[in-house]
Amino acid sequence: MESFKKFGLSEDLLRVIQELEFSEPTEIQEKAIPYVLKGRDVIGKSATGSGKTLAFGSGIVETTQKGKGIQALVLTPTRELAEQVAQSLKKFSKHHKFFIQEIYGGVSITNQIHKLSRTEIVVGTPGRILDHLRRNSLNLSDLKILVLDEADRMVDMGFLPDVETIIKQCPQKKQTLLFSATITQEVDYIAKKYMNNPEYITVESYVDASKLHQYYYDTPNHIKFSLLIYLLKQEKPGLVMVFCNTRRNADSVTNNLKRFGLHAVAIHGGLTQSRRSSIMQDFHAEEIAILVCTDVAARGLDIKNVSHIYNYDVPNTSVEYIHRVGRTARAGEEGEAISLVSSRDYENFRKVMADESLKIEEKQIPNIEIVPANFMQRHKERFHKRRGDKPRFSSRRSNRNRRR
Repeated sequence: MESFKKFGLSEDLLRVIQELEFSEPTEIQEKAIPYVLKGRDVIGKSATGSGKTLAFGSGIVETTQKGKGIQALVLTPTRELAEQVAQSLKKFSKHHKFFIQEIYGGVSITNQIHKLSRTEIVVGTPGRILDHLRRNSLNLSDLKILVLDEADRMVDMGFLPDVETIIKQCPQKKQTLLFSATITQEVDYIAKKYMNNPEYITVESYVDASKLHQYYYDTPNHIKFSLLIYLLKQEKPGLVMVFCNTRRNADSVTNNLKRFGLHAVAIHGGLTQSRRSSIMQDFHAEEIAILVCTDVAARGLDIKNVSHIYNYDVPNTSVEYIHRVGRTARAGEEGEAISLVSSRDYENFRKVMADESLKIEEKQIPNIEIVPANFMQRHKERFHKRRGDKPRFSSRRSNRNRRR
């Protein structure tokens, strides 16, 4: 606790930090909090799970005054992250009794309008925040702090025009705090155009590279799902995330995992917000063993005790790959990231492998129970035994290199 005391935090906030059993500041907290408390603009290059919510939350809690209008706005790319950040801020400010309101789509806007009239801190997604600004139901004239959380993800999701519109609705005199896993050209554009002499802070990845083991299987299309079942049934107890590139695939994989006795639940943007929130609560509580998800769950959410990441579909870029696998091997724990690479994944996987910082080892396909190609219409009794086909990705890559 002595390390937190040296920041000059209030006794109320220090009490909460002690109750949450935060003994030492994380690197991003150590570097950012002093500047945040001084009112400086800050750009923090920091991954999910690094403690950045307390880094910007400390400034919000210490600056906000009860009953003085909306004084802090945190923009997040997803509803789930908005809920997570809001819950954290409620914990940090529990002795101040601030009204903190989550603002996102998929739920009643009328109810949000009613609550905004007595709110001091807003956490929301760009689209719904803009809706409120256009309806004049969100007044930012008293705003002191603007936080852009997961800024690179907001850009990736096409929110840059919305973010710019929102920034222009804020008072010119304010503190802006931007946190991003990567500093892309677009993120740098935001910083240069809308921030005042920001302090740049970079921290090491929260993922322990020495404990993250990365593998791939060059998998014929017709045995891909069979291999996933085999691997999942071999694993030690722990939370598992299986990533798919589309909602349809996530639902299909989930339904068929259930058919073979595996406790899996899908989460993606096609579900209602209440359903998504319920799923994430159950997964955090380890009541769900396997979460099958699209990239809506890859970024921003601080999920502990994830032992394995599976890329059932390979992502489009190495950046997205890194965000996905960054869900495991946290806080000194071991973790595995396994990609199932079939012919339809080759193009994406070449993009991933082009990142020389990634060390992904190929594994040979074991003897497994093979599901017939039209498995989606058949029952599990139609299984038959067959040796996996010879891998093709690495051989095609080496042939291409020889032709060069």
